Amino acid sequence: MELSDYIRDIQDFPKQGILFKDITPLLLSTKATHLAVDELYKKIEGKKIDVVVGIESRGFFFGTLLAQKLTCGFVPVRKPNKLPAETTSQIYALEYGEDKLEIHTDAIKKGDKVLIHDDVLATGGTAEAVCKLVEKLGGEVVQCNFLMELSFLSGREKLKNHEVKAVITY
Repeated sequence: MELSDYIRDIQDFPKQGILFKDITPLLLSTKATHLAVDELYKKIEGKKIDVVVGIESRGFFFGTLLAQKLTCGFVPVRKPNKLPAETTSQIYALEYGEDKLEIHTDAIKKGDKVLIHDDVLATGGTAEAVCKLVEKLGGEVVQCNFLMELSFLSGREKLKNHEVKAVITY
């Protein structure tokens, strides 16, 4: 079974010129989902992880499953005004303009070993912002973990001070 067989390409989504990697067929298959979790887990096996941080919103799918498999907590990082308690935020650059991500201020404890997870590593700006949030709260980013990496967008460059692993590379 190849996980890439469960990822479909959607041309011109969310805008003209973008080839979107859609994971919903993978999520529809229990076998593919189990395999994806197992492959993601293999990338971190043997490392101490206290908390998995999932990036809104597709990072929540496998992030929560990884946290369960690692028997550790899960922390969501969200867009502004989506989290109910006190937050801290990080602004990051987009192709045109900027955006912001937030995390609860009590989500990461000083010294926590943190796995950051998202479905795809593209330009790296979002993951870089999440690394900064985790470090601002005193956590240690052990690894950035992705289901897919779009290597032609060079996202690893923004994460060069962190270990980066992906199950599928395009």
